[in-house]
Amino acid sequence: MSADLPGLDQLRELPLPPPVSYWPQTWGWVAVAVVILALTGYALLTAMRRHKRNLYRRQALVELARIRAAVADQALAARQLPDLLKRTALVARQGLENRRSGVTLPFPGDSARLLATLAYAPDAAVRDLDPATLEQLFDASRRWIEDHRIERHHVAA
Repeated sequence: MSADLPGLDQLRELPLPPPVSYWPQTWGWVAVAVVILALTGYALLTAMRRHKRNLYRRQALVELARIRAAVADQALAARQLPDLLKRTALVARQGLENRRSGVTLPFPGDSARLLATLAYAPDAAVRDLDPATLEQLFDASRRWIEDHRIERHHVAA
């Protein structure tokens, strides 16, 4: 053996490099993370507000389904429909000014007459209503509750 070669007792392990940091190496990535967190928070807040704002709509749809089911047993249960639509419109408009838009409501042409009959006519007139016409009115009411929009605008005080 040559004197130039080290012995096994002189060999040492190579040092390991330092562990890779999870922290971003540049401030640009921190800025990107802050922007993503801010956008996520904004989207979550907006979704929560929309969910809360549409609570009346979900409750009205549940009540509409209840009334529709009750009409199958007793035709006079349909008398509750005009009141439901009025309460829904009042809650939707509460605290807001309603601006007319060019959008037409999905109600059939004789809906005003039908709603007036349901609200004010004698029981015999309500019993004589055509069930198919009532079904159309219930379908139109469901579409209106689901799709109506109230536009906000500021009113000068």
